[in-house]
Amino acid sequence: MTTPRNFRIFMGIGGVPEHDRPSAYLWERRLHWLMVAVALLTLPAFYLEVSEQSGFFRHLGQLLDLIILIAFIAEFVWMLHMVEQKSLYILHNWLNLLIIFGAAISLTGMDGEWLPLARLFRLAYVSLMIARLLGSIRNLFTPGATPYLLGWMVVIMLLSGGGFYWLEPTVHSYSQGLWLAFTTGATVGYGDIVPTTDASRLFAAAMVVLGFAMLSVVTASIAAFFIGEDERKMRGELHHDIRELREEVQKLRAELMAHREYNGKLDKS
Repeated sequence: MTTPRNFRIFMGIGGVPEHDRPSAYLWERRLHWLMVAVALLTLPAFYLEVSEQSGFFRHLGQLLDLIILIAFIAEFVWMLHMVEQKSLYILHNWLNLLIIFGAAISLTGMDGEWLPLARLFRLAYVSLMIARLLGSIRNLFTPGATPYLLGWMVVIMLLSGGGFYWLEPTVHSYSQGLWLAFTTGATVGYGDIVPTTDASRLFAAAMVVLGFAMLSVVTASIAAFFIGEDERKMRGELHHDIRELREEVQKLRAELMAHREYNGKLDKS
């Protein structure tokens, strides 16, 4: 049976190997939310680089890619220094190496005939960062975390609405961008508003993957909540039955002891 840890290792987000230094686990917890914040920088960097703008905004996107590259290299090198099982750490966290490679490629600024390939690679790079981000917030994927997941969905939809408003020329208002983000993320696709540029189509592809993943996780979390309620009820009934059984066993034991004492008195007499 595949355990959650084995699945994380397979996805390249295994973290510190088991039975390693306590200080390595401590630093992993310290850097956790910092790396989540760095991973979120991928979204505005992607907007800025595929929006076909030049000057300040393009340089800002490249600056964000540089920050992501430096942060992931620093985290990977530091954690590699902290752990004892270095080869296992590299093997369990291969996704970090791909992210570092993706950030480095994004900084090359491939143009001309390489532009479609560069955009495709950036989309794959964003998908890797989303995978890392979802792995980092895996503790939220519990039955009691449904409100947090719904909040994440709302934030993602609001940001994506702004992204479509920015990237898609046929979207003339933020509400239209938000509608396009919802229909894309929910994989409904009514067709009243569609992406028409390469940048918005790439962004829509990323939204489909992210939206489908988030909706699946929220649905699973809601189902787990109701299943968890039934399990808690069953555990409560089981504990009640066990307590009653223990009480009956104690009564039988007391009666047996009393019967033995009575028989002993009869034998003496």
